[in-house]
Amino acid sequence: MMSQPIDRLIQFLQANDGINDKAKLASLVVSNFQLTKDRSVFYCADFAVRFSASASPNFGNTVLSLSNLQKFDDRPLIVCLVTPTQNYTLLANTSLLKKISHSSQELRENNIRGSFNGSDIMREFEGIANNSENLERLFNIHAGIGFEGNLARLVEATNNISPTGKKFEVNEVHRQQILAAPARAIAFVNSADAAFLKAELDAKVTKFKNEILLAALIENVNVRGRIIEYLIAGEDDRLRQEIIDALQKNTKGIPPFKTENSLGDYTKNFDKFTTETDVKTKIMILDSNPKAYNLDKMLEFLVVERSVFMFYFVGVEPNKIVDTVLVSMFQERLLNATILLKHWAGRNSRGVSQFEGKAISKLILHLEKNIDESAATKFLAQVIAL
Repeated sequence: MMSQPIDRLIQFLQANDGINDKAKLASLVVSNFQLTKDRSVFYCADFAVRFSASASPNFGNTVLSLSNLQKFDDRPLIVCLVTPTQNYTLLANTSLLKKISHSSQELRENNIRGSFNGSDIMREFEGIANNSENLERLFNIHAGIGFEGNLARLVEATNNISPTGKKFEVNEVHRQQILAAPARAIAFVNSADAAFLKAELDAKVTKFKNEILLAALIENVNVRGRIIEYLIAGEDDRLRQEIIDALQKNTKGIPPFKTENSLGDYTKNFDKFTTETDVKTKIMILDSNPKAYNLDKMLEFLVVERSVFMFYFVGVEPNKIVDTVLVSMFQERLLNATILLKHWAGRNSRGVSQFEGKAISKLILHLEKNIDESAATKFLAQVIAL
């Protein structure tokens, strides 16, 4: 949920449309919102803002250095463009940058250099206009990627590095098998096998309930998710016990472990179905967008005969597991909340996807299993074409 301070900021900026004085507007904002200054950025815990001036909504001025942006990339970084008639707002976190333009020849993943210009800020992100109405939606997408997730893409785009990696090549046989996946999913979710899989995962959640609630308190979203997913779906009982011991003793010494970089966390074969299930934790009080799946890996799995790709969501509140749901990747609400991040990949791939967090919360509170086969097939055709 976008914080009230940001709503108030947007309203304040709009109320001062036509002020046409960058310094005066900045001074008013600082005094009204008790902001701290860091060079050209004014900030608080909820947001950071940079003021620029231009005769028109299009501007090429240098906005900020990448190293300074890094300090504020964990909250909405808003550029307020002061023009003679209107104050425009743009989100300028790293997910919204095309490249780094100024003094960027030395930019590497281990060498943060350069600055970005107004013209480097995307005015549209995957079909979503970058304006005051969409700040919340755009920042939730960015929060699921973060600075580290954007750095490699920016380095490649800035230095014109040739894409690495390889797209999954889909031939006609593959295509038919992939486009039949929604029908397979419908058959699976209405079968006894789906109920068996749900019961098996639920039993693990019940067994490790206390540890899951302890892990849910971990602030780092990636560490938190990986630990809970391993408690439920991990295969190494010794490692799971080490994680449990560390959680119960409240030590920071969580044992180092790597999760397989595969499509799902939990594989289960049935007579008629081969299932991959991705386990996701949803902290119910947060609206953040979780990562969904790599598009090429998803297509590669759906080529497998009898393949079905599912998501198991665990809804968590402080001291309470709200509920668990098992749904297909094609479940109607989930599919409508799937965001394709084609630009994020930066490499020779179709990209990755995210889920809008609010939709997952609604699914956990009100389970829906319905799949629109036509819409799901259309979605897959769109991904294949990327």
